[in-house]
Amino acid sequence: MVRYRDIDVSWFGYATIRLTGDRTVYLDPGRYGVLDGYDARDGDVVCVTHDHHYDPDGIRRVAKPDATIVVYDAVDAANIDRDVTPVDDLDYDVVRIGESETLTGDGVRVRSLPAYNRPDGPRDNHPKGFGVGYLVTLADSRVLWTGDSDALSHHDDIDADVLCPPIGGSFTMNREEAAALAERMEADLVVPVHYGTFDALETDADAFVTDVARRGVGVALSPTDQ
Repeated sequence: MVRYRDIDVSWFGYATIRLTGDRTVYLDPGRYGVLDGYDARDGDVVCVTHDHHYDPDGIRRVAKPDATIVVYDAVDAANIDRDVTPVDDLDYDVVRIGESETLTGDGVRVRSLPAYNRPDGPRDNHPKGFGVGYLVTLADSRVLWTGDSDALSHHDDIDADVLCPPIGGSFTMNREEAAALAERMEADLVVPVHYGTFDALETDADAFVTDVARRGVGVALSPTDQ
């Protein structure tokens, strides 16, 4: 867990992030066993970026019964090669969000933004329109989870206090690209995620921390929390 002003940022592994302030927000909870044994059910708002991170069991482990579940429009159980509950059948207040949209749920401001691999880049797992990232405003602090994305030009224009970039490479920006993005964005704090969960996401997180710190940007690792 990492403290920033009046919020705590926790990373559970893979893409699961927990933000705690005057409300509790989860981003992309579950997959690959990162929530095994976890059953907090304290989330006021739960956000899902795309099919790869949609995990109904993970949502049930983190969401309050009256939670607001924010799910990107393109998430569709019919296109997922896992046995998952359709989004419309979740037993929660589900709100669909577009690729560039802002909403407020339970006092938490959530803004979506495009997340994808550049057509001219080395990766092609996430075409434009497949997923989003989220800028969450919680207790007057703005936290950006870019989603599964390359570093894109519109990220440079986002006013975020805390940046949570993926650094595993393979399917998203790698640690070098994420470090360069952190410098351009000038966030107060960078907390890397989406690395080390399985072989394709292996990277040198300590080297990332050193790289970002040398650029004059605050950075901290959040050990996986449960």
